[in-house]
Amino acid sequence: MWARSSTVWDSSSKEFITSITLHRPALLGADPDPVVRDVEDDQRMQGNGHAAGGAARGAALSPQMLAGCRCVFLGGGVGVSVDTDTGQFRGFVYKMDDFKVWDLDYFPENILIDILSYLGVREVVRAGRVCKRWRRLVKDQRLWRLVDLTAWKGVTSRILWVLLRQYLGCGLRCLRLRGLLLSARGGVFLSESWLKALSLKCPRLRKLYLLHADLRGLPSCRLLPPTLHVLELRGCELPPGFFNQTPTSESTGPVEHGGAPSNVSAQQQGQSKAGKRAGSSSTGISIEQLVLNNVPSFTDQHLQSLTTWEWLSRLELRDTFRVTANGLRSCAAKSSGSGVEGLSKLKFLEIGITGRQGYQLQMASLGLGSGWLGLEELSLGGKEVGPGLLCASRLKDLHRLCLWACTLSEMQVLRSCRMLRQLRMLEFLEVFFQPKQPPPRGEGEGSDQEEEEEERDSGEVAGGNEEEDGHKRQDANDPIPSLQRSLAALLPHCTLVFTNCSVQINSD
Repeated sequence: MWARSSTVWDSSSKEFITSITLHRPALLGADPDPVVRDVEDDQRMQGNGHAAGGAARGAALSPQMLAGCRCVFLGGGVGVSVDTDTGQFRGFVYKMDDFKVWDLDYFPENILIDILSYLGVREVVRAGRVCKRWRRLVKDQRLWRLVDLTAWKGVTSRILWVLLRQYLGCGLRCLRLRGLLLSARGGVFLSESWLKALSLKCPRLRKLYLLHADLRGLPSCRLLPPTLHVLELRGCELPPGFFNQTPTSESTGPVEHGGAPSNVSAQQQGQSKAGKRAGSSSTGISIEQLVLNNVPSFTDQHLQSLTTWEWLSRLELRDTFRVTANGLRSCAAKSSGSGVEGLSKLKFLEIGITGRQGYQLQMASLGLGSGWLGLEELSLGGKEVGPGLLCASRLKDLHRLCLWACTLSEMQVLRSCRMLRQLRMLEFLEVFFQPKQPPPRGEGEGSDQEEEEEERDSGEVAGGNEEEDGHKRQDANDPIPSLQRSLAALLPHCTLVFTNCSVQINSD
């Protein structure tokens, strides 16, 4: 008896498989009928392309020879199963189909769903056309928790209806849509009927993101799903009363043939109206976070409408050019005889103007000068940083302050933070710091030699503190270390965070 061994790379198990072909397998207890010809063996080994080992003549197969093997190919549809650890013989396998490379049909459904989750919406829909099994897997709600259609240009209302009827369901948590405001097609994008169907079929929707959507066809935001907690609008157009939550007027009750309404129908109508009003006042709009980014149609009127929202705790206004200081001042939370008026539940406020030219700067952050009860976090960006720092000292409940995308000096920051002793975190994000400007010299102040002598004398008197001199030289070029030390002494309980900050050095 002689044997021939070969090693083949198995792509499914990511390991090398050693196979041994026997020409007289009777010593292992196999049927002598399945004998493989030498020609077939040579062809099969040449096709594998990974030949290893050699031929052993006149020796039986020992466990040391079979060590590391998963299966031994005998040819003729017969295989030997061998333990990979000990090399002991287990038995014969008569179906060689078990040793073929698996395809996707052998994968469990949870693994296939994880693979499909890395695809986009269009690719997932196309994958459902492969077979019936994939069509059933594509409709699994685990694939439709986060739906992002912003990269899919030209999404029409017809496509939205198809997605809602066939794929979207109770598993939807976040929905991102791209409107037709900048598209040449135009047309209606979000209709009232589609939003009502979305509310009924997706009761767990929490976040809605709209990009370049024309919402002027919707009378109010009450048509949005009532389960929303986060609403983000970017580059959208709004109608004047979009954020009003006043219920729409209802039609009158039925009238009898005689012309006067019946008493029973009038009582039923009054009870139904009272119940609906009570339900609307108790629930209202449940949005907790509102993000407006580059929405030019957002005005003080919309901001005033937000005071009727009961659950709004986070408001982000980025590049909203029509919001003025008076509008922000009128919406600030203030104590009155009947309680707290304005945006009383608001805990986070962000105001930033970093956008285009041509708009008159309103300096809306000056509206913070009247104070704001309960406001704990404030974020200022761009051209609103300077006016906002002047009024930040009026915010008694402020604990966190973030400044981003602006140019600041060390003195400007220190003057504003002297009155903010209650701060617990101060964050600088993409801020350009200006270096310290040397004081101007007069003509009769003396020569450079006299100044050097004075510095030497002061150094001898002070004991020659070379470390302090080194810090001063570094601070002249880099104001960030000096600012860190000054703020650490001024606000000992405050955490300082610098992210992507740099020093602006003039060429002069």
